[in-house]
Amino acid sequence: MNTTNPTFSRSHGFLPTELPGLDALTELALDLRWSWNHAADTLWQQLDAELWDRTHNPWVVLQTASREVLEQRLADPAFRAQMAALLTQKQQATDRPKWFQEEHPAAALTCVAYFSMEFMLSEALPIYVGGLGNVAGDQLKSASDLGVPVVAVGLLYQQGYFRQEIDRQGVQQALFPYNDPGQLPITPLRLPNGEWLRLQISLSGFPVWLRIWQAQVGDVLLYLLDSNDPANLPVHRGVTTELYGGGMEQRIQQEIILGIGGWKVLRAMSIRPEVCHLNEGHAAFVVLERARTLMLETGLSFEAALAATRPGNLFTTHTAVAAGFDHFSPALMNQFLGDYARQELGIDLDTLLALGRQRPTDPTESFNMAFLAIRGCGAVNAVSQLHGQVSRQLFSGLFPRWPVEEVPIGHVTNGVHIPSWDSEAADEVWTTACGKERWRGDLTALAQHIGQVPDAPLWQLRTSCRQALVAYTRARLARQFTVAGQPPELLAIAAKVLDANVLTLGFARRFVPYKRPDLLLHDPARFIRLLTNHKQPVQLVLAGKAPPFDESGKALIQQWMQFISQHNLYQYVVFLSDYDMLMAEHLVQGVDVWLNTPRRPWEACGTSGMKVLANGGLNLSELDGWWAEAYTPEVGWALGDGQEHGDDPAWDAAEADALYTLLETQVVPEFYARDAHGIPTRWVERMRRSMATLTPPFSANRTVREYTESYYLPAATRYAQRVAAKGAAGAAISTRHQAVGREWAALGFGEVQTQAVAGGYLFQVPIRLGALTPAQVMVELYATGLPGENTLRILLQPPADRSADGHYHYQALVTTTRPAGDFTARILPAYEGIAVPLEDQHICWQH
Repeated sequence: MNTTNPTFSRSHGFLPTELPGLDALTELALDLRWSWNHAADTLWQQLDAELWDRTHNPWVVLQTASREVLEQRLADPAFRAQMAALLTQKQQATDRPKWFQEEHPAAALTCVAYFSMEFMLSEALPIYVGGLGNVAGDQLKSASDLGVPVVAVGLLYQQGYFRQEIDRQGVQQALFPYNDPGQLPITPLRLPNGEWLRLQISLSGFPVWLRIWQAQVGDVLLYLLDSNDPANLPVHRGVTTELYGGGMEQRIQQEIILGIGGWKVLRAMSIRPEVCHLNEGHAAFVVLERARTLMLETGLSFEAALAATRPGNLFTTHTAVAAGFDHFSPALMNQFLGDYARQELGIDLDTLLALGRQRPTDPTESFNMAFLAIRGCGAVNAVSQLHGQVSRQLFSGLFPRWPVEEVPIGHVTNGVHIPSWDSEAADEVWTTACGKERWRGDLTALAQHIGQVPDAPLWQLRTSCRQALVAYTRARLARQFTVAGQPPELLAIAAKVLDANVLTLGFARRFVPYKRPDLLLHDPARFIRLLTNHKQPVQLVLAGKAPPFDESGKALIQQWMQFISQHNLYQYVVFLSDYDMLMAEHLVQGVDVWLNTPRRPWEACGTSGMKVLANGGLNLSELDGWWAEAYTPEVGWALGDGQEHGDDPAWDAAEADALYTLLETQVVPEFYARDAHGIPTRWVERMRRSMATLTPPFSANRTVREYTESYYLPAATRYAQRVAAKGAAGAAISTRHQAVGREWAALGFGEVQTQAVAGGYLFQVPIRLGALTPAQVMVELYATGLPGENTLRILLQPPADRSADGHYHYQALVTTTRPAGDFTARILPAYEGIAVPLEDQHICWQH
């Protein structure tokens, strides 16, 4: 036996680092590029196939392997050749010219700091719950592919989100295993002198140390903060224990760590981002700390520093209901941020609270993190076209007297990182048709190329993916039944569930009432007939977690488990427990049809259905979120009438009937209608259209490029202008904003004169501006858009001077066929290049 003591690895843990080649293995294991480039999978399988299958965590596999195994593999020429090839590929991926550098070589943008409460990068790093983390993780991976200069900030949770088991009664049980940082693919963030970077912040007057970790996501770095430092009090060590767990006191501390602590990490690393991207409102406290930094550097007031830094902040909202935003009581805000406001920002608590309230002076209103994000950012976007409409309505209270369509919220529809979700078989089809580099740049030609793939390889893709899902489901269900202590007869059934030749539906998401996971159970007898039709059977794979304290969600899971058991439908319906990223990969790769049944408009975007696209899967979904803009009859099937019906039981019943009918009359017959070669040609044509027309625009490649060109680059330019000359523009805006606010009540209109002229009207609009000047305002004629037409906004020209009657007489010649009465004059603030109404909500309408 070799008893040589292993050398301590500077990352963490003990590895025999003196072994030649181990440093290369370590480099590969700690770069999460392996989560979307599966070329290295066989490498880790050779070290420990069973452990790799259970964890898909190269870092665990590497640390667990014995010295003897490592020596044997590293002495194997084939193993070393594969390892060398992977390192070469890794280096080439870093060195090759990328989209951002080629398209924007002279950009003012050098760094985007991306803040998120969760990141879904791999099941080996369980710091995610679902959709929000999925978006964050996929955007980091695409930023790496495209060369967009992004650094990310999040939290490292000791337990993360709960793990799920289903007991013998079909009841969800929540487990909270400890995440040993030494077994996660992360490393302590060390300074050049080798010291582990630790930072101190204050929580409720107590000093709290934060440890900083680093995850390598291709060419993007993710910094993770945790409070589990031995120097901290026990109560503070547990702040970062659980994702979305505990009460509001734990949540506000987590969000202080994310926003304020996260910015301090960037400063400690001498990282100066032009843009901070807030993925939801959890990180909104960063706008305060960023302003404080500029205050220290320039001597500006907080108001001026916020005005200067604001254009460099972007807020992405993912929430479709007001209850989804984090709210903190005034008492909690005072406990944790009162001293910070007074001592660090130089403002009183009421001034801080006003930033998070719809009614700034209402002492009973709680502090809304989304409101702070809006008031601290230079741009706001929703995550789908429909969600943009919902969000403008949701936040309209912050912009009183403004038309809802002018509430300043745009949209960038989410997309998924295709290499993370496509199967090996799908990758082969796409590579043959479109090339290996297809997701790393422009996507224009992909639709044409994939649209030329013949029927046979497309149907073979579907068949092989379905076969793989059946094999995975059987193995996973057998383990699930064993853990639950199910009787031997059920264990025997697990090995036979599903049929690789049967139409396979998939439904996997959080089990909460608004997602209506029980819609298929509305008429059990009809659903059973659909499943068990001996000529054209259907099978369904389900997965999903209910929030651990949501009894209604847990009841929905139990309802499915009882339905399967009572009707002995194990062959046709399988509920897989402990839904995670690895299971999601198997499901989206293997199902023929992905079901999604939320109540419109509560699905902000929804990305799970996007993941089936590259794999040839089809969508049958409510016209909500992304599907509302993606659906056409040629690419899938739709539920709903495009309207909102709340939680009306009668509408749920009608949609359940519509779902059954779609399956019975369209989906199932089309799948089983085969030609002489056994290929369902209409089905394959729908697959082809879906793959070609939907996969590229709903990829994270498109999303990240859109963020870069529509938000990051303009934000970087505006930020540079605002902070130049020690934030002089911010100071000017702050001063002007106060002056405009003092004078706004004095603004008004004289009698508007309208004269009919050829083709339209001449409008003459007398304006009272008080002490303001025409250079500080903008006067418009406004007309609500007719059906199918845009709103009209016509700028009026200012006069050279004020007239003797004290008015400024504005005028405009308007060419229109609409009545003059459709047009209303209004006055808007317009000074120092501000964004209106985001930075100044004043508006004065003609009476």
